[in-house]
Amino acid sequence: MKHIFVVNPCAGKQDSTTQVTQKVEAYSSKHADFDYQIYVTCAAGDATLWTRQWCADHPDTEVRFYACGGDGTLNEVVSGIIGFPHVQVTVHANGSGNDYINYYDSLEAFSDIARLVNGIPHPVDVMKVNDRYSINVCNFGFDAMVCKVGNDVRRKPIIGGKHSYTTGIIKSLFTSRSNYVRMTVDGEPFYDGYMLLCTLGNGRYNGGNYMCAPLSKNDDGLLEVNLFKRMSLTKFASLVGDYSRGTHINRPDVKHLMQYRQGTVVEMASPDPFWLVIDGEMLHSNRYRVQNIKHAVTFISPQQL
Repeated sequence: MKHIFVVNPCAGKQDSTTQVTQKVEAYSSKHADFDYQIYVTCAAGDATLWTRQWCADHPDTEVRFYACGGDGTLNEVVSGIIGFPHVQVTVHANGSGNDYINYYDSLEAFSDIARLVNGIPHPVDVMKVNDRYSINVCNFGFDAMVCKVGNDVRRKPIIGGKHSYTTGIIKSLFTSRSNYVRMTVDGEPFYDGYMLLCTLGNGRYNGGNYMCAPLSKNDDGLLEVNLFKRMSLTKFASLVGDYSRGTHINRPDVKHLMQYRQGTVVEMASPDPFWLVIDGEMLHSNRYRVQNIKHAVTFISPQQL
């Protein structure tokens, strides 16, 4: 099998190219039959274009791509390998946000080259969002603006890094708590009105420490739809801790402010274009269709995880 490490030098707080290269070369020096390649991306979207072309040029080669970065890097690699059944994907965690692999409860394991090389393959779902793809979470409304602000500050001291999402929350509290949307789930009316935020999840985590979809399974063919209606700042502040722990769906005092269900196809629209975030990447349109594709890619979890 060919092992290709796709390194995003812009992911995380600093360029991880040297770190990844040294770790891969150290592993290779002890395993003579380890067939590997390191590719460093040069622009946004490059990982998708490069992996797609590589797969097309090597249709009979079994290959495993290692997305060396965060959720955005994983998103780009996944988007490039869709439709190629001989391809696998995993993550070498180097990003400021690694929400998808939080599903597996061990960020450290996704930094261990040996455990990744000897990892376990299993099929996972991917969401098709208009003509794009998302493996983890789509979100819009308040959450989208939080992500936008978080991206803007992610490399700044104190307020960036693992605190980026919290920084985004604080700023967005004053600007993005009322958003209009009309939604259907599997063809049935789901919501029509003003809301705070909505997430569509295959993974469970968003923003580093927030378990937005606690019931989600990334291989069951279903996505989780979690919508919060408009609420007072006081009520929202009281909900943040539960949203982080994933216990928000069980709070009786907010059930009338929340709608939560599973589905396979979600459609949403608004008179004005609005931001939608897919795995940390920003889209801008007034209409979206999200379809869950069961077992779209083969994902590798680290050995003994």
